[in-house]
Amino acid sequence: MRPLKRFIITTLACVVSHFPATAQSIVIEGSDTLGAKLVPQLAEAFKARIEESGREVAFEVAAEGSTTGIASLISGTADIGMSSRAPDTKEISGAQAKGVSIIPIRVATDGVAIIVNKRNPLDSISMEAIEMIFTGDVQNWAGVSHHEGRISVYTRNTSSGTYNEFQKIAMSARDYGSNSLKLAGNEQIAEEVASNPDAIGYVGLAYISRPGIKVLKVDGLMPNNRRYPIARPLYFLINRNQPLDPLVNDFIGFTLSPDGQAIVARVHCLPNY
Repeated sequence: MRPLKRFIITTLACVVSHFPATAQSIVIEGSDTLGAKLVPQLAEAFKARIEESGREVAFEVAAEGSTTGIASLISGTADIGMSSRAPDTKEISGAQAKGVSIIPIRVATDGVAIIVNKRNPLDSISMEAIEMIFTGDVQNWAGVSHHEGRISVYTRNTSSGTYNEFQKIAMSARDYGSNSLKLAGNEQIAEEVASNPDAIGYVGLAYISRPGIKVLKVDGLMPNNRRYPIARPLYFLINRNQPLDPLVNDFIGFTLSPDGQAIVARVHCLPNY
């Protein structure tokens, strides 16, 4: 398994291993879909704006999965949790037992793109075929297309919100097939699919431009269409029972502003407007 993404943004487009002594830090943990590309770009733009007023801010972003983001908010180690799914009943109850009231703030919508190798002759796929492939009912491309080849299935790991949302939306809540291989992040899935002619996987919209992959239409729709069937909200999570630091509040406000939502669109996610 590749190392999880944890990095600190302290200067515009620069990553270093410590905070400036005078900078206030904002810790954000959770979803790889949010934390690997979108949040770092939001953080860099916000930091540049803050510096214009003579202040400094540093961001520590850990993109380790939605489950980790929820847990980090509950434990108090993160100012903001990132999640590509809503907290479940068990997580809400566990939070309440520790005096935490989780508030999800929708910051974007993400279509979960079905990707195959660029040499795959398919251009589109049905929801029915997706379910059959990812549950393991069909393990050869001949079962859903006109070409042969044993299907290599790549998915996210169990701490990922995408893993759970995809299972509910695209697989009728059935189990993943035993032939599927779980990977830590969107980037790893795109890399594996690009190198394997018989591969299939799913990634967030921020990862669809990787060379070597092809995005399939699902029931005739591309994932940037608001009617696309495999889509989910992306959330920032905060604790209602914890006073929100003014700078953290400003960062959330920036994310929801037209400038922040323009960055959402730039990384191929769908803005709130």
